[in-house]
Amino acid sequence: MSATPTMPPPALRPYFTARHDLLWQEADAFAAEHVAPRATRMEAAPGRVERRLAGLMAARGWFAVTVPAVFGGLGAGHVAKTVLVHRIARVSAAAAAILQATLIPVGALLHFATYEQKGRWLPRVADGSLLLSIAVTEPQAGGHIGGIETIAEHSGNQWVITGSKIHIGNSHLAGAHVVVARTSTAEVNTSQALTAFMIETDRPGLSVPDHRPGLGLHGFSAGRLDLDHVRVPEDNVVGEVGQGLAVAQSSSILYGRPNLAAVSLGIHDAVVDTTTARLKTCPRYQGTLSDLPVLRDRVGAMEARLRAARILAYQSVHLLDQGLPCDTDLINAKYLGHQWAMQSAQDAMELHGAHALDRDYVLQRLWRDIQHTYPPAGTGEVQRIRLAEAAFDEDHIQWSERLAAEAAWARPDPTAA
Repeated sequence: MSATPTMPPPALRPYFTARHDLLWQEADAFAAEHVAPRATRMEAAPGRVERRLAGLMAARGWFAVTVPAVFGGLGAGHVAKTVLVHRIARVSAAAAAILQATLIPVGALLHFATYEQKGRWLPRVADGSLLLSIAVTEPQAGGHIGGIETIAEHSGNQWVITGSKIHIGNSHLAGAHVVVARTSTAEVNTSQALTAFMIETDRPGLSVPDHRPGLGLHGFSAGRLDLDHVRVPEDNVVGEVGQGLAVAQSSSILYGRPNLAAVSLGIHDAVVDTTTARLKTCPRYQGTLSDLPVLRDRVGAMEARLRAARILAYQSVHLLDQGLPCDTDLINAKYLGHQWAMQSAQDAMELHGAHALDRDYVLQRLWRDIQHTYPPAGTGEVQRIRLAEAAFDEDHIQWSERLAAEAAWARPDPTAA
C-alpha cells in the first residue's frame, strides 16, 4: 500500500495541535522512506528480528515520546504517541509493535520509579541506547497476574529472582526488562504480594531463548525470558515492594491498551486502503468492481468502523493528556478497535476472493497481524468484564485519575497553535 504522507482528517482537529500535525507528517515520511522498503523483507524472513528500524526510531527520540524533557524525552504526550504508532502501523504493524512495546515499560518508570531511577534509565531510552520490555505473562498463568509464579527472594541487599516469562515484546531487542515477580508466598492479597524489578539483560542467570516467529508481526520479537537465580540490587525495585500489581495494571491500561488500539487502527487503515484500491482498478462488466452496489455496501460498513475506531483511539488519549479519568475509554478503544479492524479484515479477505490467498499480497499480512492485537493487555472477555464494571458503577480504580499528576504533565497548552 502507499505510504504517501497525508494530513490528519478534520475529525481529529479537536485533539490535535500543530505539533501533532508535524508528527503525523514526520511519521508518514519515515514510514515511506524506511518502513515500506523493509516490510516485504521482514515478511519474507519471519525468523529474523528487525533491529535496524528500532535504531532509526530510537534516533528520532520516539521511544521517549511521553518522557519529560528533563530526562531527555520529547515530552509530547499520549496523543503524539498514538500518532506515531498509528501511522507506522499503517505500513507495518511489526515496526509499530517494536515502538509501542518499549513505551509500556517507559510508562511504568514514569509513574513508579524514583527520580534517581528515572535519571538513570530514561535518558538512555531517550538517546536510543536502551530499549525496554515489560515481563508479566507466564507459561502457566498466562495474563492472570494473580497466578504469577516467578519468585523474588530478599537476600542481604539484593533480590534473587527465579522464574519464566513469555510473550515479552522486544524480548530480543531490550537491554533491560521490567519484571513482575512474587515477593510474598504467604496467604496475602495479590495486590500486596507482587513487586516490579528492573533487570538488565546481561545479568548472570537471565537467558533469552532464540526468536521463534509467530503467526504475524514478522520481524517483531515477543519471546521468552528465563531467570535462574538472577541477582539485582535493592535499588532496582520499581515502585515499592508489594506494588507490582499496581505497576502492571496501570501500565497495561494507560499505555498497553491505547498502544494496541493505535496498532489496530493502523492495520484498519491499511485494510480499507488496500481494498478500495483493488476494487477501483479491477475491471468488471462495463466498469470496475467498485461500481457494484453489493460491494459498495460492504466497503461502506468498513469505512464506518474505521472512522469510529479513529475517534475512539484519539479521544481516549486526548482525555489522558488532559489528566481526566478515562480508564474505561482506553479499554473501550482497545476492545472495539481490535474487533472492528478484525471484522473489516475478514470482509476484505472475502471481497478479494482468491486473490487474498496469495502469500505475497499485503492483505494476508494484515489479516495475520491483526490477530496479535487481541490477547495483549487483556482479551476481549477481560475488556468486557471491565466495561461491565463501569456499567454497574463498580470500576473502583481509575489509574488515569490516580496518576493524574504524571499523566497530565504533557497537557497541551490551549493557547498553542
